Amino acid sequence: MNTGESPETLVDRARDWIAHDPDERTVAELTHIVERASAGDEAAEADLRDRFSGPLEFGTAGLRAPVGAGESRMNRAVVSRAAAGLVSWVKQRGGGAIVVGYDARTDSDLFAHDTCTVSAGAGLPAMVLPRPLPTPVLAFAVKWLAASAGVMITASHNPAADNGYKVYDSSGSQIVPPADAEIAALIVSAPAADELPRDEEEWDTLGDEVLDAYLARAASTLPTGPRDLTWVYTPMHGVGGDVMIAAAAHAGFAAPHVVAQQAEPDRTFPTVAFPNPEEPGALDLALALATHLNADILIANDPDADRCSVAIPTAAGWRPLTGDEVGTLLGWWTIERARRSGLVLNGTFANSIVSSTLLERIATSAGLHYEATLTGFKFIGRLPNLLFGYEEALGYCVDPEAVADKDGITAALRVLELAAVLRGEGRTALDILDDIAREHGVYATGQVSLRFDDVSHIAPKLDRIVSNPPTEVGGISVATIENLSDGVNGLLPTPGVRLWLTDGSRIIVRPSGTEPKLKTYLMVIEPVVDDVAVARASAESRLDTLRNALSLLLS
Repeated sequence: MNTGESPETLVDRARDWIAHDPDERTVAELTHIVERASAGDEAAEADLRDRFSGPLEFGTAGLRAPVGAGESRMNRAVVSRAAAGLVSWVKQRGGGAIVVGYDARTDSDLFAHDTCTVSAGAGLPAMVLPRPLPTPVLAFAVKWLAASAGVMITASHNPAADNGYKVYDSSGSQIVPPADAEIAALIVSAPAADELPRDEEEWDTLGDEVLDAYLARAASTLPTGPRDLTWVYTPMHGVGGDVMIAAAAHAGFAAPHVVAQQAEPDRTFPTVAFPNPEEPGALDLALALATHLNADILIANDPDADRCSVAIPTAAGWRPLTGDEVGTLLGWWTIERARRSGLVLNGTFANSIVSSTLLERIATSAGLHYEATLTGFKFIGRLPNLLFGYEEALGYCVDPEAVADKDGITAALRVLELAAVLRGEGRTALDILDDIAREHGVYATGQVSLRFDDVSHIAPKLDRIVSNPPTEVGGISVATIENLSDGVNGLLPTPGVRLWLTDGSRIIVRPSGTEPKLKTYLMVIEPVVDDVAVARASAESRLDTLRNALSLLLS
């Protein structure tokens, strides 16, 4: 970072950036800020310093930042050089085509266009999806088209100001180390954005053949069976709406009742503070509609539809299920639907280390292999012989052969299938969760998150906990401390710490890979002696104690 440089040097760097920026809009934006900063405007200088706090870093999540002018923002200059680095990386590995997808966020279409023109200018074939479409369609396209790499322009569930650049390799999974560092080095050595060779002609805009193939594949993952459901759906102002409705129709479900206020793509996300189904208030409109209609189930996608949120009616009112609860249900259903069909499963169940360990119990009880991975579908999606994988942040991979990534559309179909089968049997998802609890115990999970305006404050906060971990949390002694940056259980090193308490509870503290947050993941296990409800209440009480203790610890 260059926060200590003089205002004059800062202005010079900004002017040099302007000289190489191919976008007239961001040139004008940055020129105005430079003029104000040069005239002594302290606010403009602070803004400039933030925009040039260091180049936007390319990691395993690709790029993600607010859209705007400067090296620390998402803009056409940054994206063009990212594309150049990716193209060089692909060419070093023998070449091949790149397929590009984009959502409806600010400048997504322009960033997709720049990626294609830079790729074509370097002599590498490029294909772009025909319009804004969900991320899982792009992940599917990489494998279906046998592309050498894929790019998805999206910031997923980040705030409205953000956009991002997500990269897939030929496996259809997001890149993992060392690919991220290799591409990052090639980005650094790439020419300035206005000096890159570009070709406006030698790349292709695909038709609907990829989407049609994706929809057919998604529907094919469901056998014939009950389809009678009344369901509510929201795409949360994202690009999932038309695709989700079409997928449901292909699979034989009636059309959903869509939340009208959130039905169309809108990059401003006017009805939600954060376009993430996990955030408080994000599902309020959908829950109100589901209550009014007395629906059977509620499905929500995040804006790029790679995540799937589920809520169900209970005697106490509508209840959103946690990501771990949906993952548990989908894992159980993967095994149960095979049993009912007389099929023998052979493969791997997996989830991330911050997710509930209940999936391991379910898998091993069924004689299946299980693996825990680092957080991110870049690790889950590429596991050999994967049958089902999930992470607690509402991401589920139910058809890894076709989509080696989280897929909020196909996962939603699987949820609808399960709901329809249970409805026909006079049972509910809560009945299944209770059955699982009786067999394995209640696994209750939760989070405590701190959001930061300045991401530079996250590492010191985490370092303080790692270097001086607590000896007890909520009155329970800490039994084991694992520094995740040392690597645990054969996993790659990653920032964070894992604590195991003497009562079997687990705490993981780590920075978010996609948002300016420090996240704490909590899990308690409560055996069921006689009554599941009593065990759940006890587990929730213990979870609340941990939440309160962690809130104080992180303050």
